[in-house]
Amino acid sequence: MTKLMKSENMRHMRRTVGEMNDPAEIEKFLHTARVGYLGLVDNEGTYVVPLNFVWHEGYLYFHGSQDGRKIDALNHPATVCFTVAEEYGTIADPIPAHTDTAYKSVMVFGKPERVASLDEATEVLQAMLDKYVPGYYPASLAQSHVDKYRSNMGSRTVVYRIIPEHVTGKSNPVNTDRMFFTGRTQQDDLKC
Repeated sequence: MTKLMKSENMRHMRRTVGEMNDPAEIEKFLHTARVGYLGLVDNEGTYVVPLNFVWHEGYLYFHGSQDGRKIDALNHPATVCFTVAEEYGTIADPIPAHTDTAYKSVMVFGKPERVASLDEATEVLQAMLDKYVPGYYPASLAQSHVDKYRSNMGSRTVVYRIIPEHVTGKSNPVNTDRMFFTGRTQQDDLKC
């Protein structure tokens, strides 16, 4: 198990219904979810970037061009928030206020750090390939490819990790008997 934790310095969740307290459940979700949203603040204001990512060895990793607004914001020592969420459908209820959503979400708060080691960057990028295109490449990613790769704009690729300081998760599981589908009506549910 890795270092998923809750910090005493962070504000606690106001509404704890659905709070995920099992680190294994949180880790499983972080391993399988495909898109996350990196929340940053810079001189221009709040900036949220959707990213592919990998949860690896207790850290959240992502990559991108070495230049741009995201990198400028990451170079300032501030806590960032990386949010991962998946929606599984709407839960219907005859009482409108009880209509809900089935979902899972995890928020990782921590300090971003650029990965300096070519070994670590290659390992992480290989983990991303294994996550997003498992079995596609017959050979492992070569360090020379990572070291020499440039985008079509000439930028190097950099890898960042978020060192978790605080992790929270919430879920509202699918209730197969109550999931909304086109054609389902309040009258159908009141007959039950």
